[in-house]
Amino acid sequence: MTSQQRSAGERTDALEVWIDQDLCTGDGICAQYAPEVFELDIDGLAYVKPPAAAGEEAPLLTEPGAAAPVPLPLLDDVVSSARDCPGECIHVRRVADGAEVYGPKAP
Repeated sequence: MTSQQRSAGERTDALEVWIDQDLCTGDGICAQYAPEVFELDIDGLAYVKPPAAAGEEAPLLTEPGAAAPVPLPLLDDVVSSARDCPGECIHVRRVADGAEVYGPKAP
């Protein structure tokens, strides 16, 4: 497999992100890095939201363990959020097999 083939395959791996609110510190770094994906709710904790159409507001996914797709253009911001989160509560996993690729449980 060539590096070009590997890159194409990596781009098509769908990823999703979820937040463990039990560990969330409400610091808001995630919402600063990727406001299209993360938002603080009235309870002071961060939640994920799915992509929204232009001009529309996406609903917060407030159910425990709720996951939202990670849009490819925002991947770096989402990964930075997971790495810099003081609560270590942001998890990014592959949709295909559920393996965590970024976050506290990533290899």
